[in-house]
Amino acid sequence: MLFPNGATTRGITVRVAVSYLAEQSDPSISRWFWSYHIRIENGGDLSVQLLSRSWQITDGRGVVHEVHGEGVVGEMPLIAPDSSFDYVSGCPLDTPTGSMKGSYRMVDEEGESFDVEIPEFSLIAPTS
Repeated sequence: MLFPNGATTRGITVRVAVSYLAEQSDPSISRWFWSYHIRIENGGDLSVQLLSRSWQITDGRGVVHEVHGEGVVGEMPLIAPDSSFDYVSGCPLDTPTGSMKGSYRMVDEEGESFDVEIPEFSLIAPTS
């Protein structure tokens, strides 16, 4: 399954696929790196624009790092009904396991703002 993690809020579905990037990781200096591919699908009747993101990144020790910012990968995409927006980003950790979850702040074409859930997904380095 390409996108094993998914959540739907108000007709907006967020799907996530994760890849461990061995070539960007160096366990000898406690650095593990993952990329995640996100697809945001608009199954609703109105266009929506992604304004901001909020992440909770939990490392293998249970320490939570919060990240907030405008848009995603430098964009604030407008997603029409029955279309989707894809992007890829990355996450470094200093532990070989962790997880991420969060939300996107959206606004629809009528001006109503709402939060869309980003489903929790695991970051697990393969054992050598």
